[in-house]
Order: sequence, then structure tokens, then C-alpha cells
Amino acid sequence: MHALISLLGFLLLVVLVFFVLGEKGRLHRSTWAFLRESGAHLRTLHGYVYARWTQEYVNVLFRGAASPFTPSRGEHWLAQRYHGKVLTHEYARSIISLDKPIERRNLEQIVPYPVARDLILQAPPDIVAHECVCRNAHATHCEPTQVCMVVGRPFADFFLEHHPDKSRRLNREEALQLLEAEHLRGHVHSAWFKDAMLNRFYAICNCCKCCCGGIHEMAERGVPIVASSGYVATIDDAACSQCGDCVEACPFHGMTQNGDGVVHDWERCLGCGVCEVKCTLGAITMVRDERKGVPLDVRLLA
Repeated sequence: MHALISLLGFLLLVVLVFFVLGEKGRLHRSTWAFLRESGAHLRTLHGYVYARWTQEYVNVLFRGAASPFTPSRGEHWLAQRYHGKVLTHEYARSIISLDKPIERRNLEQIVPYPVARDLILQAPPDIVAHECVCRNAHATHCEPTQVCMVVGRPFADFFLEHHPDKSRRLNREEALQLLEAEHLRGHVHSAWFKDAMLNRFYAICNCCKCCCGGIHEMAERGVPIVASSGYVATIDDAACSQCGDCVEACPFHGMTQNGDGVVHDWERCLGCGVCEVKCTLGAITMVRDERKGVPLDVRLLA
């Protein structure tokens, strides 16, 4: 609740500044596009604040998430309005490689949250790489930091116009190279949805377990902010050397080690594939599990 109150106070302050001073006397073209598409809603202001002052917004949330107390109602409220879907490397690549326009609404099977979800993409998608606010919220953080991928209009244009020093436009090949590099680093691909961002998909993040606020809320505090990819890890005991690399790499504490070897926790596993890429012996494979939900495979939605 403390984090929610702080966030509301921050929003009110921004409202005052926005309407009294204006945005340097003019609005960017992407801002007008965002306003036209979102309409006159409170979430429009919320979305503007989130996209315009993303680092400050996340810093406020991090202060609340650092509380030693059990997750508050505010954190659970936020989890219903700002949430992610884990992507396998293949499905993340399929979004970047899109060659057909996609518009699908209310994807409850794919992203099981009680708010509207839209997945609207043109082909090829507009992509902007932006500074990871989660990494930059920590004094010591993972590198590189410009690894968040804002996808589609008006979001990509908004971040590029409002954060020109922190953003850069990517072509398809550059975006695929960024995904591949983050995959090899053992970072989690995740698609993000937010009701304030036009109730739809707007970004692919490449999350590390030490910096990502979403992973922290899910793994450490039990806040259901991230949905499974629809896959789970399986271990070939005969090929496993019990080195423990997968235990160390798993962002969701889905692997443990005891005297009998490595133990996989089905409940905690969200099918990110980090353990698979970190296993040099090839003892781990990702397999589809219908109990974990439906994968976000845009190739089947087109």
C-alpha cells in the first residue's frame, strides 16, 4: 500500500506540472497519436506518465517492492494492470520476424489476467531499443542496459521522441541480434502488457534475475505478475553431471540440488529456457505442458 500511495502522489504531481506548464509548450506527434488512440481516460494520463518518466516511475515501485513485509494489496492490484508473459527464444524471434499484420483481442488463454489485452502489430513491427529502467535502478547492475524493446506504434515513436538520448530505432536484423545476445547471456525474454498502454502488448524485455522488478515480485514475493511461456524444463538424469549451473541460472528458483542430484520444481518453472541455454551438456530440454497455459506464438494468431 505504501508503494501505491507513493505512486499516486507522484501521478498527482505530474498532472500539476503537465497542465500548468505544458510539455515545453508543445506535444510531440507521438503524444498526439497516443492521446487519439487512448481517448479521454484516467489510464491515458497513467500511460503518459509511465512512458514519459519511466525511470522515475519504476524507482517509486522499487522502493515499495523493497519492503520486508508481505506483498500489499497495492502490489497485487498493480499485478493485474502491469504484467508479463514469458517467451521462449523462438517465440520472441517470431514477433520480431513478423510478416503479417496481427490484431487479436482479449487473449485470456495466453495472458490470464482480468483486464483487456490487445496484441496489435504491423509487419514488420516498429522497434526501438530503450534503456532498461530496472537495471538502471540499481547502483550495480547487469550490462548492457539498452535491451528493452518497445514494439509497435505509437509506443516506439513515443520513446524515441521523448527519450532520444536513451533510445535507438532497430531494424529487424539488429533486433534479432539483440535477442540472440541476451538469450546467450541467460536472460529471460518476456512480452509486457499494461492497461495504461492502450490495453495491449507494447514491449519485449530481456530480464536478468538480479535486476528485474517483475522477476523479483514473482520469485521472491509471490506476486503473480508473470505468466508461464507454456513450457517446462525436463532433465535427462543420465546426461546431467550435477554441476549446478542450472540451479544458479534459474530466475524463478525452479531448480534445487540435493544429494540425489538436481530437482526440478514444476510449480515454480515458468518455461523461460534459461536453464537449457546454460546447460553445456544438453541435459535440459523445454517441452510443452498444457497445464502451463498457451504460448504466445504470433505465427498462430496471424
